[in-house]
Amino acid sequence: MKIDKYSFGTGDRFGKEGTAQLDAIREMNTLGIPVVPVWNKSNREHSIIGSVPAEVRDEAQRAVRSAGYTGNYFVDADHINLETVDRFISSSDFFTIDVAHFIGKKASEDEVADFVSHHGKYRKLAIPGIPDGPEIREDFLKKLAENYLVALHEVKKIYDRIITAKGPGTFITEVSVDEAEMVQGPVELFFILAELKHLDVEVQTIAPKFSGLFAKGIDYIGDTSAFSDEFENDVAVVKFAISELGLADSLKLSVHSGSDKFSIYPSIKKAIQKFDTGIHVKTAGTTWLEEVIGLAEAGKNGLAMAKEIYAKSFERFDELAGPYATVLKIDRSELPSPTEVDTWSSIHFADALTHDTRCSAYNPHFRQLIHVGYKIAAEMGQSFRDALDEHHEIIASRVKHNLLEKHLKRLFL
Repeated sequence: MKIDKYSFGTGDRFGKEGTAQLDAIREMNTLGIPVVPVWNKSNREHSIIGSVPAEVRDEAQRAVRSAGYTGNYFVDADHINLETVDRFISSSDFFTIDVAHFIGKKASEDEVADFVSHHGKYRKLAIPGIPDGPEIREDFLKKLAENYLVALHEVKKIYDRIITAKGPGTFITEVSVDEAEMVQGPVELFFILAELKHLDVEVQTIAPKFSGLFAKGIDYIGDTSAFSDEFENDVAVVKFAISELGLADSLKLSVHSGSDKFSIYPSIKKAIQKFDTGIHVKTAGTTWLEEVIGLAEAGKNGLAMAKEIYAKSFERFDELAGPYATVLKIDRSELPSPTEVDTWSSIHFADALTHDTRCSAYNPHFRQLIHVGYKIAAEMGQSFRDALDEHHEIIASRVKHNLLEKHLKRLFL
């Protein structure tokens, strides 16, 4: 099984918007862009919402049947580890193996020595697209092994668990180190890929840690020019590693966007066109936010529910924001009080939440808090799901428009 050149991870926390998401993908296909959908949901999201992995597969299949879609599609076990992978195996064919929390754990001296011995032949990397390749010193290799070898061996354990259960060639493997504290430069990325090859892990997408902040639900925070150079170098490394290491020709970078990284889309587009390579992008909670906006726009009970979600999120800020602390940039002094929000019209609420920096009402702090407040909606139970059904038309229209116009077209056209 090979991943297609262009793939787009469409998170859908409550499993209601699969058809709308697929409609956006299909329209891109009619425009000549062969992008495929990857429905993704993490174990944390399943735990909070009370869903199970098989429901993601069911949603994807319903959407595909309803649309008469005949292209490829995948179901991603998002950010799994050795403790959580088993519950995803039967329903997933794409596995995002997340070992970021193992990075920095020290490998043994013997393991480090083996790493240096095996990869020491790469004393000079001449990578097309990157001028003046660096000389690779032994102390650099030792430090890299000390930081990453334990994590990569953990990848191998998880990968072998999936292979044993599903068999070789039946799934896509992504290795995710994007939630690590350390940024991986292009040289580190090459040796990570080299070690994965040495471990017989058939990786097809890799999600490195880029510089800058990929905060939830808002645009990239950082130097976009520096990101452009960094991303292009990483693409060059992936292209080089395919030929040099004999990796899968479908290997590509994966960007865990956290939603709406519009300012770096031009850099991504430029690099993949320059090197004629693929890309995988995950949009995380974008669909959930569009659901809340749609409820607000519906007015009456929908608006009241959206306001309740915010009020309870505001009250439980520490609980909801804590697990996402490293990927949030919320100034609590910029959050409106629930009393103030209670006076807002449908238009005001929707404008504050919609990611449009041209709109004076847009509030990125408000948006981030609701982004992590989906637990509140989950606790509403059937009443929230009924509201999504009742206002399906307006919500589906927003979901499709958001993915198509704000994300897919900006990336690929």
